[in-house]
Amino acid sequence: MNNKNKVLILLGNLDIVVAGVALATLVTLTFMGVVMRYGMNQPFTWLEEVQLWCMVWIVYVAAGAAFRTGNHVAIEMVVDMFPVKIQKVIDILIALVVFFVLSYLFVQSIGYVRLFLMNERTTNMLSIPYSLIYGIVPISVASMVISYIFATYQEIKKIGDVVEVRE
Repeated sequence: MNNKNKVLILLGNLDIVVAGVALATLVTLTFMGVVMRYGMNQPFTWLEEVQLWCMVWIVYVAAGAAFRTGNHVAIEMVVDMFPVKIQKVIDILIALVVFFVLSYLFVQSIGYVRLFLMNERTTNMLSIPYSLIYGIVPISVASMVISYIFATYQEIKKIGDVVEVRE
């Protein structure tokens, strides 16, 4: 595999890399925080702020990856009992509901980040702008919308191909 393909694969999976780094940071700092607090009696006063940052980024960045890879939680048992054509209609209805919920979350998250930008609110210990911590939300939601539309299109196309083969 040449270097250009490796770079494209890395960029395509950047959300997974970022979530993995945030998770590793969260686990490491939390472990070190426990050792420092109970072993050395010298707690990290800033630990909660970094943990908040890591958790928000893990949740939203990994959610975008889950939408892209189709690994979000789904209960398909009931839908699978219907005929294929009805499954296609249900998939479209579910896609519309998910799209509208994500669109609402996108609009609300922009307002939320804008509020933090206007107030210039920062964390107490490290002075990290809250807009930086929560700024990932609209970016990730936009990624989720794009990924979900693409994944839903692929799924509907696949079901359509199955219907054509059966007929």
